[in-house]
Amino acid sequence: MTQLQALASATRSALLIAATTACLQATAAPTVNKFEPTAQLGGSTLQLNGKGTRVRLVFKAYDMALYTTKHATTPAELLALPGPKRLQFTALRELQGTELGRLFLRGMGDNAPAAQLTRHTLSTTRLIEIFSGKPKLMPGDTFAMDFIPGKGTQFYISGQAQGESVGDDEFFTLVLRIWFGDAPADAKLRDALLDGGKS
Repeated sequence: MTQLQALASATRSALLIAATTACLQATAAPTVNKFEPTAQLGGSTLQLNGKGTRVRLVFKAYDMALYTTKHATTPAELLALPGPKRLQFTALRELQGTELGRLFLRGMGDNAPAAQLTRHTLSTTRLIEIFSGKPKLMPGDTFAMDFIPGKGTQFYISGQAQGESVGDDEFFTLVLRIWFGDAPADAKLRDALLDGGKS
């Protein structure tokens, strides 16, 4: 075996080991966290509509729960459903705040016309600022997005409100479309969030 062949063989072995390790890490990642069956928001009692895990490539990124006033089983039902809603998250691995905000913005862009997104520039900029202000989210850290009609969307990190509520009803619909639009961030997660909390 030549030196070049030996190097190529060693490289392939290293890549195989890295891929195997990544798969094992993903498999060993915590399962879906416990989410409460109900939540209080805006004077209403919300029900756990569903919960699931966001997987990027082979890595589990975060657990997520959707709370609504009435059970929705399809994206169309959810997007048309009036009343307050909550999106609750728990990080499963180290997440860069700036990267998370950028992915949320990309998710909105993938599921809405540019003109509609432009109307909410101030709100989307605030979303980016909030997550960019948190350099890292560590495993177990929580964040949330609460929507109350007529008041807007309130962002939370580790249970602490991040400034005032932003946006209007349409803005929160853009946020929901990250996971429930025509090009969802994770189709399996979307389905889990619409299954009645049985996942």
